[in-house]
Amino acid sequence: MALTDAKIRATKPDEKPYKLADSGNMFLLVHPNGSKYWRLRYRHLGKEKTLALGQYPEVSLSEAREKRDEARKLIADGIDPCEQRRAKKAVPDAVNTFELIARQWHKSNKKWSEAHSEKVLKSLEGHVFPYIGSRDITALKTPDLLVPVKAAETREIYEIAARLQQRITAIMRFAAQSGIISYNPAVDMAGALTTVKRQHRPALALNCISELLKRLDSYRGQPLTRLATRLTLLIFIRSSELRFARWPEIDFEKSMWTIPPERKPIEGVKHSHRGAKMRAEHLVPLSAQALDILKQIQTISSQHELVFTGDHNPWKPMSENTVNNALRLMGYDTKVEVCGHGFRAMACSSLIESGLWSRDAVERQMSHQERNGVRAAYVHKAEFIDERKLMLQWWADFLDANREQSVSPFDYAKINNPLK
Repeated sequence: MALTDAKIRATKPDEKPYKLADSGNMFLLVHPNGSKYWRLRYRHLGKEKTLALGQYPEVSLSEAREKRDEARKLIADGIDPCEQRRAKKAVPDAVNTFELIARQWHKSNKKWSEAHSEKVLKSLEGHVFPYIGSRDITALKTPDLLVPVKAAETREIYEIAARLQQRITAIMRFAAQSGIISYNPAVDMAGALTTVKRQHRPALALNCISELLKRLDSYRGQPLTRLATRLTLLIFIRSSELRFARWPEIDFEKSMWTIPPERKPIEGVKHSHRGAKMRAEHLVPLSAQALDILKQIQTISSQHELVFTGDHNPWKPMSENTVNNALRLMGYDTKVEVCGHGFRAMACSSLIESGLWSRDAVERQMSHQERNGVRAAYVHKAEFIDERKLMLQWWADFLDANREQSVSPFDYAKINNPLK
């Protein structure tokens, strides 16, 4: 049973220390001399620990519970409250704390977008500063820098752990280049994280496209949902690029959709500022079939700025789960068989297997970033736009052909080669 003030006041000391349990793993430790101390028992990174919450009656029962709840929130976020307290006590006389230098590093990155800059700072405030923010940066060693990274890895947020490692390394490099530290201990963090195999989004085998089209044509969901799903298959852009689309981006006369690097944020809609993922303008040529779908969508939402309006509020976009929900209603398991993002893999594979299109044009249309730095310097301005216009129309015609009967990209290319 939870403790009460009356029960605590009535407690008498014994020959040995003993505990009185309260809720949430908090207890009152009663010593033989009559002194009473609040303690919280918890586990962090697999180890059992105890946090001191103060002495009774200086810290009342209600105050102890407030401290307990604050500590439990930290623990839920992967933060060790004992380590956080120790770090705060160890604030050096020198001004060069890790947090101070990290904020200087953050401020020095002028090329970041406002949204990305905010995201980086929040990740440091949430995952790094509670562990090492108050530590003297000149005294930090590799094991110290790994504490926040390993905490994220333990919580199985592997991508965040990898980004934290990169950012901590960059901050320490900034400190070394600024003459604050003579050696960067972060370089020895390499290889510390467990390599986790990236889970690719499920996509159908190409010989299953015909069956997908039949299910899509017979789907009787909301009109805008049907059209959004069909359009996603035709132009295979990312979910946020589609959902946050605005009508001014689409030029019907030129048959071109221009996705900007960033969009005007919509109040109360998370990530609504997102444009093209690579933070560069992305051109999407529109096939005759895609234009027809967009004209049908115009009859639904043209009076609003958003192309894909929400069911209940036209000033907000459709749900991020709309396309996947439609696929589930068609009978697909979106975790194993196919999801909306998987349309990208299906289109990319088909275009490459056709043997018609240059890999540069395909990669440009997929809006993938060139990983080879030297090659990127040569091709980053090449749009291959004429080839991509032919390619998107070929893909739409290939899908139509599969409505009649299943045909492979290679076989269809032999009878429909727009490059001849």
